[in-house]
Amino acid sequence: MSTATTASVSTHILDTSIGKPAEGVAISLSARTGLDGEWAALGGSATDADGRCKDLPALPEGTTHVRLDFETETYFTRSINTVKQAEAQQDAPRVRDSGAFFPEVTITFAVNPGEHYHVPLLLNPFGYSVYRGS
Repeated sequence: MSTATTASVSTHILDTSIGKPAEGVAISLSARTGLDGEWAALGGSATDADGRCKDLPALPEGTTHVRLDFETETYFTRSINTVKQAEAQQDAPRVRDSGAFFPEVTITFAVNPGEHYHVPLLLNPFGYSVYRGS
């Protein structure tokens, strides 16, 4: 919940290689105050069957920057059939052993007090995209 002094954050993940939500991706949330501030780990959660993470910790008052860390390698390792489906649709041969070219994705962004930030991650074994949603 957003207040006049605190920003809030939510996220979801869509696995674009299969066009479905990415379930069970662990996400960690960190925050800092100011460009030179130390990152404080606030906790984390994991995506549900709809690819949404609805219970991220609240941001402390004064937060100016947020970092979301997505543990993507574990997701793709568990979802090896997803990787095989995506590779079958590619002309390029498999070039990694881990099941994901990007074993983790870290998104860092600035926030303003009182605003909500929804940060969707569009993910596949070969790349990702992120944007500020609504």
